[in-house]
Amino acid sequence: QVQLVESGGGLVQAGGSLRLSCAASGSIFSINAMGWYRQAPGKQRELVAAITSGGSTNYADSVKGRFTISRDNAKNTVYLQMNSLKPEDTAVYYCNADLEVAPHSTPTGYWGQGTQVTVSS
Repeated sequence: QVQLVESGGGLVQAGGSLRLSCAASGSIFSINAMGWYRQAPGKQRELVAAITSGGSTNYADSVKGRFTISRDNAKNTVYLQMNSLKPEDTAVYYCNADLEVAPHSTPTGYWGQGTQVTVSS
């Protein structure tokens, strides 16, 4: 059983900052990429940022220069530092991890339960 537990969401004024965390636990052999997605009401879920096990990152154009993704491989945890938040960043943020539960097993994507981020104008 694998669990991804997110924390750090909340209500913040425009221009403010939040830091999201996501810890993976359970039967995990190795974690490949980890990422953050978001889904606003009436919109499709979209990739916000992702990071490989080696530390390579990519970001959605809308968050470049404002958000920073990082990870602690020893803790199986990924972070998302969000600065200069805008009302359009309001969404439920989901953590995703592509991981293997045993040696040579097929990598599978797991999702967290989501955490609400609300940015007021």
